[in-house]
Amino acid sequence: SNINFSTKFILKEERLARSRSPSPRPCRSRSPSPLPLRSCSPGRARLTNAARHAHLVARFSDIYAQERLDAQTLLRTYIDDLEIVQRIIYVAAVESFHAAKMAFRQFKMRVRKTLSLTHSGPESLEDTVLDYIIRHEDLYDVQASVNEVIRAMNINPKISFPPEVDFIMISSLIRELCRVAFSMQTLVPPLDIAFGADGELFNESKYRRSYDSDFTAPLVVYHVWPALMENDSIIVKGEAASKRGVLWSRRSRSKSRSRSMSPILSHSASPSRTLVQYNTSIILHSI
Repeated sequence: SNINFSTKFILKEERLARSRSPSPRPCRSRSPSPLPLRSCSPGRARLTNAARHAHLVARFSDIYAQERLDAQTLLRTYIDDLEIVQRIIYVAAVESFHAAKMAFRQFKMRVRKTLSLTHSGPESLEDTVLDYIIRHEDLYDVQASVNEVIRAMNINPKISFPPEVDFIMISSLIRELCRVAFSMQTLVPPLDIAFGADGELFNESKYRRSYDSDFTAPLVVYHVWPALMENDSIIVKGEAASKRGVLWSRRSRSKSRSRSMSPILSHSASPSRTLVQYNTSIILHSI
């Protein structure tokens, strides 16, 4: 049949010799119609959407409770600073979702291109593509995504680590995050993590505070774990640290370091900086 031909073609493209489940059989319409035929019953994606949604949300929470802590314990044997360790894990989560979403889009494009050559209904092409991906998630090259995440982490300016630390040591955490993130893209609607930025206003509906946070501080100093979103709604809270004065003191130290490291800036700017400080002192004195 046309669907079996397309399935064999895609399997050959992915260089895998077997399929774990047969292709769905088309449901024939009992009455002819000049209009495009519609599915007699929902596809596998829609029938299983609620169950897969509940499973993936629970798995995301399990990774936070288990794999995240395992990775944190492993990194603490090389890095004493807990904040640096938590920053590393958060970046790993963000990069894992990014890599998995990119891989899903590329995989979906290949499947759609192949199935469109022979697709004749009764399901829509989009439903047929999604059903195929759900049945053949084992074709997802998760190791390629893991490698991409590690490359991105190695050049990320927000995290620092000693030279003896190799992010391959937390590849099991990254792999599980990539798998979950990839599967979440097959949901309708898909799930994603919320955007987070240092210095953002702390949102009680978006985050839980870390145990060492200042519970009166209004801003996020750094993130421990991302929140999970469905459309624009938070369905699983993330975790963030909030402390008073820490963010601004770090920024001022960073600016002072950048000034001291630049000889051109330090020499050319010193007279004007002295003049500004003198004028400022006069204004403050008059006030």
